[in-house]
Amino acid sequence: MTLASPDPTDRAAPANAPVADDARRAWMRVLALASPQALNDACAKLGALPPYQWLRAPQTGMTMVRARAGGTGEQFNLGEMTMTRCALTLDDGTVGMAYVQGRDARHAEQAAMMDGLLQSPAWHRRIIDTVIDPLDHARQTALAHRSRVAAQTKVDFFTLVRGEN
Repeated sequence: MTLASPDPTDRAAPANAPVADDARRAWMRVLALASPQALNDACAKLGALPPYQWLRAPQTGMTMVRARAGGTGEQFNLGEMTMTRCALTLDDGTVGMAYVQGRDARHAEQAAMMDGLLQSPAWHRRIIDTVIDPLDHARQTALAHRSRVAAQTKVDFFTLVRGEN
């Protein structure tokens, strides 16, 4: 995965420079879409993580999912979805947050911790290499596999012109 933000370890950027919104959006998407087990395994490779305080402990609730007819029509309420959110602050004051589908509080906690650490110059490159890139690669591989399997079921319909006059 290529993140749009500059490397936070770059000496030209101040240590407290805000992370580019696109880069943060990209890694939060990877964290939210990762399976809880895959995220847990990736986080385990990091070893001991810094302490944190809860700003908002994991909370499970419902959110309304909206859709558009045909992708371009008027919006309508498709239905509700269960989600879990949380926010934490690291000892240096960095805030990490996460919104994940489902009821897995540990998934939300780990995603929020990774979000916070990704904003830290000391942890950024390590988290990208150990957590974000492998999770994104696994998701893209799974999507490509599903696409190939679905393509095998493709049926081409065509019309024959009858030779009658």
